[in-house]
Amino acid sequence: MFDEFAAETLRKMEDPGLLLVGTKKDGKSNVMAIGWGYIGAMWGKKVFIVLVRPTRFTHEFVEEASEFTVNVPDEGMNKIVAHCGTVSGRKHNKFKESKLHLIKGKKVKVPVIKECKIHYECRVIHKLKLNSKFVPEKVKKTFYPKRDFHTVFFGEIVAAY
Repeated sequence: MFDEFAAETLRKMEDPGLLLVGTKKDGKSNVMAIGWGYIGAMWGKKVFIVLVRPTRFTHEFVEEASEFTVNVPDEGMNKIVAHCGTVSGRKHNKFKESKLHLIKGKKVKVPVIKECKIHYECRVIHKLKLNSKFVPEKVKKTFYPKRDFHTVFFGEIVAAY
């Protein structure tokens, strides 16, 4: 399941990015574009590790549900991914604006995006906030000028299709 999708997932993560969906307990979902992540094995489990800044609207969705889905866009979705990475779900319904349709996940409560070609359903098994003490100064200057260090969510992949 997982291994056959990894190469395509990593290719798309670089360009144009992937779509991360989080859902609150009330059923409201939000989507954001991600370009950083890791797919592999840890603690005898297949994992998808995603980084979400606490300032991002999706952060509270992943925090609340302790689940997320990662959706690999199909060809021709670059503008959609760019839109989902540019505007905030606090002020925009990115699903409606991008004509994206949510479908029920198979093993988690968070939905997947119908238009995407690969879906990973994940349950958070660990999380940590990046410790600025261990982030190299050059990385801080380039990626964290506002010192808004990511939370790293380790998601066990419970379904991939």
